[in-house]
Amino acid sequence: METPTILWQPTDSEIENSELTNFAHWVKQNHGFDWQKHYEDLWRWSVEHSDLFWKSIWEWHGVVGDSGERLVINKDKMPGAQFLPDATLNFAENLLQNSDGHIAISSHHEDGRIERLSREELKSNVLALAGWMQSQGVSKGDRIAAYIPNIQQAVVTMLATASLGAIYSSCSPDFGFNGVFDRFSQIEPKILITVDGYCYAGEKISRVNIIRQLKEKLPSLVHILVHDYNGCAPDLTCDPDISLYSDAIMYEPIQEFVRVNFNDALYILYSSGTTGAPKCILHSVGGTLLQHIKEHKLHSNVRKNAPVFYFTTCGWMMWNWLVSALAVNAKIVLFEGNPFYPAPDRIWKMAEAENLYLLGTSAKFIDASRKSGVLPNEIADLTKLKLICSTGSPLNAEGFNFIYEYVNKNLQLASISGGTDIVSCFVLGCPIRPVYAGEIQCRGLGMDVVILSENETNLIEKQGELCCKSAFPSMPIGFWNDADGSKYHDAYFDMFDNIWRHGDWATLTKNDGIIIHGRSDATLNPGGVRIGTAEIYRPVEAFDEITEALVIGQDIEDDVRIILFVRLKEGIILNNELQDRLKQEIRAKATPRHVPAIICAVRDIPRTRSGKITELAVRDIIHQRPLKNTEALANPEALELFKNIPELLI
Repeated sequence: METPTILWQPTDSEIENSELTNFAHWVKQNHGFDWQKHYEDLWRWSVEHSDLFWKSIWEWHGVVGDSGERLVINKDKMPGAQFLPDATLNFAENLLQNSDGHIAISSHHEDGRIERLSREELKSNVLALAGWMQSQGVSKGDRIAAYIPNIQQAVVTMLATASLGAIYSSCSPDFGFNGVFDRFSQIEPKILITVDGYCYAGEKISRVNIIRQLKEKLPSLVHILVHDYNGCAPDLTCDPDISLYSDAIMYEPIQEFVRVNFNDALYILYSSGTTGAPKCILHSVGGTLLQHIKEHKLHSNVRKNAPVFYFTTCGWMMWNWLVSALAVNAKIVLFEGNPFYPAPDRIWKMAEAENLYLLGTSAKFIDASRKSGVLPNEIADLTKLKLICSTGSPLNAEGFNFIYEYVNKNLQLASISGGTDIVSCFVLGCPIRPVYAGEIQCRGLGMDVVILSENETNLIEKQGELCCKSAFPSMPIGFWNDADGSKYHDAYFDMFDNIWRHGDWATLTKNDGIIIHGRSDATLNPGGVRIGTAEIYRPVEAFDEITEALVIGQDIEDDVRIILFVRLKEGIILNNELQDRLKQEIRAKATPRHVPAIICAVRDIPRTRSGKITELAVRDIIHQRPLKNTEALANPEALELFKNIPELLI
């Protein structure tokens, strides 16, 4: 492999003054670690002494709680390991420390409204809402469901739930009834907190009828709380079992946080559900907190009062990650609505207005910004922006170049990857290492990440399965309604015994960076050679004529042929000349094996609600297999475009 270009390099001063270096010196002083300012040495120590590493995060940061005596039990068992098994703490208490007048939340709405809450006001609202919840009988282990947009009320609801040791689970309001019911009906929530509707692309969308349906179909509910977002909530509150959020936050506050065990449940998150009913994934209080503190402070270098933003909904784990920045005293910035409404400069202008330190988004958003024609550094002052995080899908070379040419040449671009399964990252950014074009900077501290072949051989500069060979605290506690643990085991440990297989097809480079080539269950296999889909997307999405693409493998005559679908810009036709250029570029930038057998133009491409294209659903349609669940898709109607395409009928 050729050595990629260095796009950004931290200065000696930036390295020395980073939170990561501060932590490394602390470890050297307290545990004798010989720190020579090489990230790889710290990473190796963190995985070889993982029990000490995670306890060190607790002590160095100053987690509020009692860490207990034991560091870990069943250390070498996955699943089965438990970190800090005697520790007690409260998640909300840790996020609400230092409740002063500094802004905790700056919430931007599509219609231009901005709402702000200080840390003091946030804590007051949280304790009052927790008091109301307690009056409804909520206690440790109960589930609180939130069907809510990305607004400050969502943050207050989550923290109030955690204050009582209850379990929080959320869906964004763009889910229809079936999508919400498929998730919440499994976990039997006691309280539903929601909004009367939401706004998107200038349109007000009511959720009043869906709320009434949920009340009827979820017998576990004892009460529903509605935030009057669109002005229709009074239509609901004639029901004695439905109250206004604004009344609940005036309730008598609780006097103390309920401390729970480190490995008790905090969140229930959901798999996308595109291949069946969504899996309900349980995440722990302590594991989530330590993992997020590590990622915000050590990997993202977030400091007190730094404005941190991630474009997300409450149905994606990046929302949970964003809110945890409160634990490091950052200001979190929320945005609710269409990021390209009324114009594609919306988020970039918000970045200037909020003086963002960290802007997080998806690779899809970066590519859409690039193709929109907006040049961010010409319409906004982005000199204070020091870190961009990108996730959701692999970021292509054009995306890297766009950020450094048209956003800020002096910032760190951190492509990151992990997911709902671990509510965090396996691979992500590093403030003391260079950024190489097309590579994720590093493996996460405490995450024993390797790339394995099918016979469990470690691979370097070769493609294989992204795996983790040792336990870590943010592994799921388990799946809801999975008493014998079989669903959990089959999801991650079916290929390698006692090794987490994440399902990404990846390469560990000679720079100790990582390249993600796509999901391993979506890899292509023409002629028996496995090919990552990202290797085709990179050259294809560089074409200005193409808005987005999707690639699958179609089984034919005991082999696989590659089918490429492209959504073209308005006015563009997929003629022979464009097809030839696409094939030539794929051949030049990848290999002859990557060249698609057939290229088809489609009007739309199906995506999950977090913006990920759904290769597996399209593959099922092409092979005329039944689809198990379309509610997980943002645009399920797009699937119809892939049925009975003449060129693909065999």
